[in-house]
Amino acid sequence: MVLEHLRAWPGEHRVAVGLSGGVDSSLTAALLVEAGWSVEGLTLWLMSGKGACCAEGLVDAAGICEQLGVPHHVVDFREHFKQQIVDFLVQGYGDGITPLPCSRCNREVKFGPMLQWAERERGIERIATGHYARVRHGEQSDNGRHQLLRGLDAHKDQSYFLYDLPQPVLGRLVFPLGELTKPDTRLEAARHGLRTAQKPESQDLCLADHHGSMKAFLDAYLPPRDGEIVLADGTVVGSHDGIEHFTIGQRKGLGVAWSEPLHVVRLDGAMNRVVVAPRSEAACSEAVVGAVNWVSIEPPAQPIDVEVQVRYRSAAVAAQLSPLAPADVDAAAGRPHRCRLVFADEQFSITPGQAAVFYAGEVVLGGGLIQR
Repeated sequence: MVLEHLRAWPGEHRVAVGLSGGVDSSLTAALLVEAGWSVEGLTLWLMSGKGACCAEGLVDAAGICEQLGVPHHVVDFREHFKQQIVDFLVQGYGDGITPLPCSRCNREVKFGPMLQWAERERGIERIATGHYARVRHGEQSDNGRHQLLRGLDAHKDQSYFLYDLPQPVLGRLVFPLGELTKPDTRLEAARHGLRTAQKPESQDLCLADHHGSMKAFLDAYLPPRDGEIVLADGTVVGSHDGIEHFTIGQRKGLGVAWSEPLHVVRLDGAMNRVVVAPRSEAACSEAVVGAVNWVSIEPPAQPIDVEVQVRYRSAAVAAQLSPLAPADVDAAAGRPHRCRLVFADEQFSITPGQAAVFYAGEVVLGGGLIQR
């Protein structure tokens, strides 16, 4: 079915495949070659040293292109990656939020710049990646917009990280694995005899993989800053060496002895404090979301009912979404859409800096960053 879909794809069958050196992107290239597309591999060099997207990934990506008999290009994006992702993360963690780098990386580092490079240097107007997601292009949708859909494999669906892609980019994407499950991918990779067929997946953020852990990455950029762990009323219950080492909802590793288990409910960057509370006081009934990108629908003018996912691994939950007037900071950045979410049931671990992505079934309506 995947091959039939690729062979019937309208327009020119030339594509640059983003190759990380993993099994997903490797199979993406192999399927496109098998479907008769003119394929060129494109690997972004994001960091120096070890890590899945660095030395080992470059070697495996080059090997896959040699095996498939297609050209391979390595583009040095290290400085761009540092500015857009590393500096963004360090600033966010230092300010007491928990930034989401993957959706930002997809928009600011991978898809947009990859498309620009492929068109400028190779005259190629489409890119393909190994993401588990699907795109329903404008001519197939009921409103003329390119629509982003969940991948069919619920355990691997990556649409959450793609909510921030703009319409012009969505219209030029090919996601062959959106119709497959991960076990299907392994079987297909073995059928093609790909060198990466049994390569294990990295379970960490690429920066954590690169530095050994997220703590090691943060310690390399942020000096220790001793501060207090407090209750909501200001009662001091412990100490810490940096708010960047804590996440909203965290219970273990606080180093606090109390009459009942405490959870992190807020990170106060201005006061360098970690605020904790019992679980009964840690739930939220609503959240404000800013820098919203409306993907599959036009920005709504009235409240709408949505399913919202507030973390990659969390289930979508029912909420009512109400548009808000733009904040000055968002408008100045060209991202004026804001909304308020009122959850049908109180939610735990709502984390500023993470994404809230709005769904209607399998369709990604839009998404933005949790502000409070």
